[in-house]
Amino acid sequence: MSVKRARSRVPLPRGWRGYLKSATLHALSLARFSVLHAYGIAANHAQRRVRLAAQVERLREDCAQLREEIRIKDARMGRILPQRRPHYSPHERMAILELRAARG
Repeated sequence: MSVKRARSRVPLPRGWRGYLKSATLHALSLARFSVLHAYGIAANHAQRRVRLAAQVERLREDCAQLREEIRIKDARMGRILPQRRPHYSPHERMAILELRAARG
C-alpha cells in the first residue's frame, strides 16, 4: 500500500535555505559557547578528578574536530587529479615522512 506524501501548504519565505544555514551556524555557535563555559567551570573545580575529566573531554573534542578537518581536506584532494595537486616543499615532505614513521 503506497502512502502519498502530503505537500506542505505553509508558504516558505524567499531564501529560506539561507536562513536555515544561518540558524544552524548560530545554534552551533551557541552550543560551543555553552560547552566552553562548562569546561571553564570544570577546569577550575576543586576536585582534581573533575578537572582531569574536563581536560580529557576537551582533548577528545579537539581530536574529533581535527579528524573532521582532515576528512574534508582528503575529500577535496581526492577530487583533484594527482598531477594538479599542490607540491610539498622538501621540509614539508620530511615532516610528512616523520609523522608517518612515528604513527606506524
